[in-house]
Amino acid sequence: MLLIAGVAILIMALAGGGAWFYVAKQRAALDDGEEEIVTKHTSSGPPIYLPLDNMVVNLADAGGEKVAQIGITLELTDAHATEKVKQYLPTIRSGVLLLVSQRTSEELLQREGKEKLAIDILQEAARPFGGAEEPQPEETGKKVSAGAAKARAAKKAKKQDERPVQRVLFSSFIVQ
Repeated sequence: MLLIAGVAILIMALAGGGAWFYVAKQRAALDDGEEEIVTKHTSSGPPIYLPLDNMVVNLADAGGEKVAQIGITLELTDAHATEKVKQYLPTIRSGVLLLVSQRTSEELLQREGKEKLAIDILQEAARPFGGAEEPQPEETGKKVSAGAAKARAAKKAKKQDERPVQRVLFSSFIVQ
């Protein structure tokens, strides 16, 4: 009986020592990379959403009888971006109204039309922050070297990281 108790105490001591060693190693790793972990956590928090008031817009259909009622929610980079975007909301809403009014009901009833509109609204929302995209040389008929194309892609990626509006979501979409 004494032998069994001794073996049990030895096993518990080894398990406790192993657990202590594991925890100590984890703490050391945390201390070394603490700053990196904090940075990753703050950037990967829950998204911040800014809903806009619903908009009713006349569409570009012949006769002008078709209208769209659209509810838009903007996904922002972080809570600080909310105040920046709110300062420019009248400009963003005006741009969105102009974009939607150029569409026809047929375009907006198709999924592709809605997706294209969301992309256009995202570009319009980036305009007040210097993030509106310029026409690509391919679109204007100019030829571009590979180095210039890479530089343009890097510049575009940097602008996308800096703009406060990351995505456009539709909360309602009615075409009549």
